[in-house]
Amino acid sequence: MIERLSLRIRVFLFFVALAVGNIGTILAGLFLAYGRVEDPTMLNAIVQGGIIVGFATLGLIAWVWFLFDKNVARPIEQLAGGIRARTHAEVSAALDHTSGKYLGDLAPAALAVTQHLAQTREALEDAVHRETMRLVTEKGRLVALLSDVPVGLLLCTPDHQLVFYNGHAVDLLGGTGTTHGPGLDRGLFDYLHRAPIEHAFARLCETEDIEAASDLLCATTGSGKVLAARMRLMAEVAGDDGIKPRPGYVLTLRDVSADLAARAGREALIDELFDRVRRPAANLQSVIGVVAEGGGALPDTLGSAMLSEVSSLARSVTELAARYDAARAEWWPLSLVRGTDLTEAIRARAGAENVALEVTSQELILRCDGFELAALFAALAARLAPGRRALRLSVAEDGPGALITLSWHGPAVSVTELDHWLDAPLEVGMADLTGRRVLATHATEIWPEPLTEEQARICLPLREMRHAHKRPAPVSRAVVYDFDLLFKDRPASVMEARLDDLTYVVFDTETTGLLPAQGDEIVQIAGVRIVNGRRVEKEVFDALVNPGRSIPSSSTAVHGITEAMVADAPGIADVGRRFHAFAKGAVLVAHNAPFDIEFLRRKQGVIGAAFDHPTLDTVLLSAVVFGQSEHHSLDALTHRLGITIPEEARHTAIGDTVATAEAFLKMLPSLKARGLVTFGDVLREVRKHGRLLKDLNT
Repeated sequence: MIERLSLRIRVFLFFVALAVGNIGTILAGLFLAYGRVEDPTMLNAIVQGGIIVGFATLGLIAWVWFLFDKNVARPIEQLAGGIRARTHAEVSAALDHTSGKYLGDLAPAALAVTQHLAQTREALEDAVHRETMRLVTEKGRLVALLSDVPVGLLLCTPDHQLVFYNGHAVDLLGGTGTTHGPGLDRGLFDYLHRAPIEHAFARLCETEDIEAASDLLCATTGSGKVLAARMRLMAEVAGDDGIKPRPGYVLTLRDVSADLAARAGREALIDELFDRVRRPAANLQSVIGVVAEGGGALPDTLGSAMLSEVSSLARSVTELAARYDAARAEWWPLSLVRGTDLTEAIRARAGAENVALEVTSQELILRCDGFELAALFAALAARLAPGRRALRLSVAEDGPGALITLSWHGPAVSVTELDHWLDAPLEVGMADLTGRRVLATHATEIWPEPLTEEQARICLPLREMRHAHKRPAPVSRAVVYDFDLLFKDRPASVMEARLDDLTYVVFDTETTGLLPAQGDEIVQIAGVRIVNGRRVEKEVFDALVNPGRSIPSSSTAVHGITEAMVADAPGIADVGRRFHAFAKGAVLVAHNAPFDIEFLRRKQGVIGAAFDHPTLDTVLLSAVVFGQSEHHSLDALTHRLGITIPEEARHTAIGDTVATAEAFLKMLPSLKARGLVTFGDVLREVRKHGRLLKDLNT
């Protein structure tokens, strides 16, 4: 029992025992003196002397205890905390040993040990660095390759938890209506419907063929986006007991919602085509049959009927052809190209043919095949150059689409001549690439038209464009993984779970004030996830919250959030639901957690979810590691652990969250070194420091 008490408490109990022993000895002496004294008048003097001696003894013991606690016990506790921080948290700052000046050689010896440890660690890190550089380079190449795979890639454990995903998977799953994109150690069924995946996994497990693959269709849980998927099991190695664990699996995803919609549209168009052409054709057949049987001239009524049917048939064919061209443009995989990039490419190709071409373009994004259009207009410019001058290419907005024009000074081009040019190969190394094919690809047409007697142009419209206000955001190249998750057993309960096996969400809030019971509200929530003992840098929650009330200037001076910044932000109901989903299945960690949790729990009704997560507080963890006599503010804790908070990030939710997460990770090894291995161990230990903060795990 006594081994669980801190050094200062044990020292205090020692002096208490010493005081009790001395008082007992004095009382025993008084009792013996009382029995031997014959003169009753001496008894009062003996009692008074005993009381004086007793108080003097107690005062002396208390004074010695105070000096011992101040100059011995407390410095030893501080030295122990500093040594643990430098041993397990890899703090590089020199140990402050000035408080141990009365400990003889202990403080200098502790300083020497920590300095030697730092030197040894530095030498080891240098040696390891040289060896790991090759692995880091190979990892970078692997990440680059997997980032550019044009499908979503997921790697899942046998119980369908994510251990790997790439940027394309984020694009496919992150916008499904769920509260947050995919994350390590999250359930796959938060994003995809369960039934087809479980069925395919069970079928592959039954085959026991590692080369087998299963193709399936699945849908996202939010928007119902249809994805074509292929599942393949991972090869597993038998353990020491000869039993192979259940395999994980790789899932590749491709969005086929647009393909299915396009196919349905094509089928509907073809059905309508047959229906609308069949009836006029049947009517024409009847009219022609009547004429053939009569053997004479057409009556006026039959002529009018035939003319009406022919007109109806022509309109139907024209309309359906236009719709087919529009749909065909949707079927073909065209990309988004900036108008300025397209015109510059055409000018460069024309320049290679010694053709001077002036180009202009509005700030537009075009849906087209830039390579084919550049080849077509460069070829047209080369054919126009002889006998014509001042060639000028422009791209301009034209209704919902864009119009590309190639104008010049000189004789116009006839339709026949232009048709001849379109039938010829474009001479780009592809014999089958003609102007006709380019027009078919883009479901458009091209025509010549005169402008004046001395000017003419060629026009080509494109169906789709949008204004280019700024460069589109680059496609996410993130590849997030932790393959160790494949081999981790799920703990039966949080209390029995090892600290390394738990998933944590470290979070912080900024508020309008410090009194939630008096109407103060949250204005920002930030959180980061820690999985398998490391912070996942790509999985961050950071959201402003409209508090529905004014923000005092005194609060703005602390966190820098103004009313204008949150005017268009969602309320706590929406942000709270998203944060609750972000923290699903995780242990919440915060610095002074009761403050932040109180704000969230007061809003559980409007959020529609309970914040009943297991919780750890870095204030209490700091007290466990460094002792209660130290200061436990976030600034003091990060200073002791060698963590730097940028000044511009201090007192912001995300800045304090990242600092708290780094401090938490640095304290974990110290906790385990003290024998606190499971969550239950830590919880029982921090409850001894309950006078600092209330327990949230009740």
